[in-house]
Amino acid sequence: MFLNKIIPFKKEIIFKTNLSEITSISLEHTLQVDKDNMVTGEFIISGDYKMVDTSVNVESFSFNIPFEVSIDERYIIDNVVVDIYDFYYEIINNNILSINIEVLIDQLEEKPLIEEPLIEETITEEPKINQIYDVEEPVLEVEEPYVEALREEKRETKEREEETSMVSNRNEEITNSLFDNFDSSSETYTTYKIYIVREGDTLELLIQNYGISKEELGLYNNINEISVGDKLIIPSVSNEKNQ
Repeated sequence: MFLNKIIPFKKEIIFKTNLSEITSISLEHTLQVDKDNMVTGEFIISGDYKMVDTSVNVESFSFNIPFEVSIDERYIIDNVVVDIYDFYYEIINNNILSINIEVLIDQLEEKPLIEEPLIEETITEEPKINQIYDVEEPVLEVEEPYVEALREEKRETKEREEETSMVSNRNEEITNSLFDNFDSSSETYTTYKIYIVREGDTLELLIQNYGISKEELGLYNNINEISVGDKLIIPSVSNEKNQ
């Protein structure tokens, strides 16, 4: 069964000029999981803003913010997907942009528990000095039905061990077959832009600006009706071969 985790991230960005209004803002990321169970990369936040409410001029801004978080070693990371779950911001003191990002780590799988074998301790009592016992060992008389029952129990135990060995070998063959058919020659990386709709935006204009089709945009958003302030997820996919 797959699990998911949401990692909150908060950062305050200080502007060198007065910050009165954010007219547009978008979020991109380069987050990915490496072999050391680390999620690393950057958030790329860019857009336009006004220094004064009454101004008709806008200024551009862009910030690259590093991000790093470790994944517990009890999880399998082969199928992990890293994405942005939510993003929102707030202007503080007319020159600080406070951003809040929730990072989604999906397709986590817990490693199976390995039971440790029990270690039996043998306690040997040392003989007491100056005590000698003459003990006559008893002769046990075992009836034939009891002997036959012991033999039957040994046969059943041996059959169970052979059956367990066959199942184990079969599981190993299946596992080897799965890994033999696995092709890791190429991987697909997807980056996402979160665009906040502003006044004057149209669906056709967004499709033209970001170079995607209407169908691709519709896979991630409800595009029947867009309004100012809506958050749109805009995907960008590229294939890279492992070196």
